[in-house]
Amino acid sequence: MAFRVAGLFLKRELVAPAAQQLRLMRTSRVANAQFLVNSPNTVLDKSILLRYRNLETPANRVQATYLWIDGTGEHIRLKDRVLDKVPTSVDDLPDWQYDGSSTYQAHGENSDTTLKPRAVYRDPFKPGKNDIIVMCDTYNADGKPTPSNKRAAFQDAVNKITEQEPWFGIEQEYTLLDVDGRPFGWPDNGFPAPQGPYYCGVGADRVYARDLVEAHAIACLYAGIDFAGTNAEVMPAQWEYQVGPSNGLKASDDLWVSRYILQRIAEEYGVVVTFDPKPMEGQWNGAGAHTNFSTKAMRADGGMKAIEEAIEKLSKHHERHIKAYDPKEGKDNERRLVGRLETSSIDKFSWGVANRAVSVRVPRGVATAGKGYLEDRRPSSNCDPYAVCGAIVRTCLLNE
Repeated sequence: MAFRVAGLFLKRELVAPAAQQLRLMRTSRVANAQFLVNSPNTVLDKSILLRYRNLETPANRVQATYLWIDGTGEHIRLKDRVLDKVPTSVDDLPDWQYDGSSTYQAHGENSDTTLKPRAVYRDPFKPGKNDIIVMCDTYNADGKPTPSNKRAAFQDAVNKITEQEPWFGIEQEYTLLDVDGRPFGWPDNGFPAPQGPYYCGVGADRVYARDLVEAHAIACLYAGIDFAGTNAEVMPAQWEYQVGPSNGLKASDDLWVSRYILQRIAEEYGVVVTFDPKPMEGQWNGAGAHTNFSTKAMRADGGMKAIEEAIEKLSKHHERHIKAYDPKEGKDNERRLVGRLETSSIDKFSWGVANRAVSVRVPRGVATAGKGYLEDRRPSSNCDPYAVCGAIVRTCLLNE
């Protein structure tokens, strides 16, 4: 992303002098020798677990990891249960309860909150061939969705427009940190060289923790996620991966499960994943979850007309979308959408072809072909994709 907008910086501002870069590299190497010293998970001998993972488990017993979104609207919780038969579909899975008072979703005097299974994935962490991850949504004691359950409303919206075949693809950016909150691989004192050499980079002085990133890609493919790819991002220790395009709710389900898988793998490495949209202040790019959207009409010949009509509708509801695009109703995006560093202004809707400094971008290839999709660049990296995709469907297809 660093050189996509020409003329933002002079060459001397982008690339530090060779002597300065060498000094920073040496400082970084020294710091990294103690980088994970405060991470408790790195102390544990991971090879011990293999002794137990290699034990044969009963063929008719299944470990199921139930996932759900807690009351913050941005964090995953989970607990495991053992089933006495192998499910053939999500309908075979039982509902379950948990203590909602411990997840910011209920009061202690009436805290039982219900998990309803919605999507099933293969589990890359458990040893059984039938072990699964179960993505759930959450319901209060009265049977109504909890306030943080945006999936239920999105499902209702999708059910009304199935013939339009909405597709979504989401670009998830994130940053790796040590347990003390410092970006992974950064020197303890000072900063790495300015943005420029890191985006899609290669080399030990430009890219950090690629093995973690590649492990994540493999685990997501194993799980059954529509995983599309990955790349190093503009800021060192910042990465991106993509899910989709998928029809209906699958891209959103996939994104939540892929976030869980990423955090589990990082947990094993002793590294912290943050989806904060602006983890480092100053002249460092923030992190988003750019959301690509299309319908059957947009993908057909002459679809550019449908794309422009959707953009026009989005332009009339900018404030509503900003509130839906981060879990703090725009407060997180205030730090990121500042009208520079490849972002638009949070206060004004804009769009353009091949322009990454706008609210909605039409890729050059789409404009040339006259059909395809649009990219909404406003969602924050810690967004709830159910809320984001639901807002797009309601604005563009349900005309709400």
